[in-house]
Amino acid sequence: MVWSTTKEKVKRLSERIVEAQRPIRILDAIKWEPWVEEKLKKSKYKDIPKLGPEYYEKLELGYDPRAKIDELREIITQVDLDLGSDDALGGLLKVTAEQYIDVVRMLTQRGTKKFGEAARKLYGSPKDTLYDDKNTILDLGRTLYEILGRMGDSASGREHPEDVSAKEVVGILNERFKNYFTDDPVRARISDGIVADAAAGSAFVKIREGSQFSRRDIDILEVHEGWVHVGTTQNGNSQTVAKWLAKGPPRCASTQEGLAVIMEIFSFRSYPRRAKTINDRILGIDKVEDGADLLQLLEFYRTEGYSEDDALTSVKRIFRGGLLEGGAPFTKDIAYCKGFIENYNFMRAAIQAGHPHLIPFLFVGKVHSDDVPLLYRKYKEGIVDPPKYLPPQFADLDGVAVWMSFSSFLNQIDMKRVSVHYEKIFESSL
Repeated sequence: MVWSTTKEKVKRLSERIVEAQRPIRILDAIKWEPWVEEKLKKSKYKDIPKLGPEYYEKLELGYDPRAKIDELREIITQVDLDLGSDDALGGLLKVTAEQYIDVVRMLTQRGTKKFGEAARKLYGSPKDTLYDDKNTILDLGRTLYEILGRMGDSASGREHPEDVSAKEVVGILNERFKNYFTDDPVRARISDGIVADAAAGSAFVKIREGSQFSRRDIDILEVHEGWVHVGTTQNGNSQTVAKWLAKGPPRCASTQEGLAVIMEIFSFRSYPRRAKTINDRILGIDKVEDGADLLQLLEFYRTEGYSEDDALTSVKRIFRGGLLEGGAPFTKDIAYCKGFIENYNFMRAAIQAGHPHLIPFLFVGKVHSDDVPLLYRKYKEGIVDPPKYLPPQFADLDGVAVWMSFSSFLNQIDMKRVSVHYEKIFESSL
């Protein structure tokens, strides 16, 4: 037998994981065909379309689920043989492979209540607590609901008219991406097969054909889809050894989406209506977990002032793959707010502990924030390469370090007393 270095073993195992997960396409496997939406509109939103297991069986996965699970189990066995059952990096590779097994199982349960249970296992629930804290993701959602609801669409009073076509957005983003992705041909392009207005691929950002955008939306797309989602994929693709970092299993969703939201906020590109849309999906998922059906959720979004199209978009995101009668939502969309809190706390903890050098490794690929210390150790061992593309706020950490230093103290202040003090001043100025 030819002797192999640890790097060679990790690279081979990484490549096997990347290849094994290649045909697994979660969103393609749970998408709605156009007739579903058309039937809903034709009934004037009075009838729930039939979308059970029989419908999803027609959406072929493109692989044999049992064979795919066996393939991933073989990789797990090989990790133990090559790296040892107690190796920390081997443990991360095994968790990654195990997550893909759980994804395959979830997709075999489309259109049933078990789909919701599997989604909750992979992505979490609004009722989950944040770390060991007593606060839940739903508590965060309700708090933001009250605050953002009082602000209206814009805290500044400025309007953000959606008067830019998808074609124009593609042209603007492509010019900006040239300046950021200097060594890789990252492009924006038109697509007619996505639920959201935009979605990131490995080296491209898809913009939904027929969508209209505001100028502020373009700024958000640049950092959210470009700098974070495509950027971390490119950083993973550029890895010499740690090839698995280019692909993210569900456990990485909260860190990925949380970073995207952080970049919107740190670059001062977000606005209340945008934040409210993201937050209201937490409330929607919770309602469906508790039994709300498709029509009831549509009514919730209507009462919150969403247009018919925007309400339907959020409903599709939450019900795809599950039961339209309620009780089995696709819970991925809690990742945005959940991930913001997790990443923000990671950064604060890193600054407080004197380890700011760990923070850029959130962008090294598709990672979970808990993996970063291990990945940094492997960087020092030459197994993980540093991130190639970093947003300017994280390429120079001085500003983030100062922000987090003040943030650590601000969280100790009793905001109830502060609010009472300023309410008197605010009232006197009216």
